[in-house]
Amino acid sequence: QEEIQEVKNEGNLEGLFNSLDKIVEEAKDREEPAWRPSGIPEEDIRSALMPYLLKHRSYLRRILRDKEEENREVAESVLAGRVRIAELQQQIQDRQQAWL
Repeated sequence: QEEIQEVKNEGNLEGLFNSLDKIVEEAKDREEPAWRPSGIPEEDIRSALMPYLLKHRSYLRRILRDKEEENREVAESVLAGRVRIAELQQQIQDRQQAWL
């Protein structure tokens, strides 16, 4: 009895058992079955990670699309600025020629 009590105290087993009881109580109202490992680690990891990875990929694609659009707008702005600079340089040259 003493050894059992000592193991319970050292491992905080009562606290663990209470938390297990709480989890079981909370799970009673769930309609979907609890996740269980299949015994094949690759499939277990895939089933757990794929929804997260697909959601993250979707998020990254959306960010990429936004950045590409932003870069396109900046490139158009730069080209318009270069055209404007070329026009101004031409005007300056024309006015210089008019003074000479």
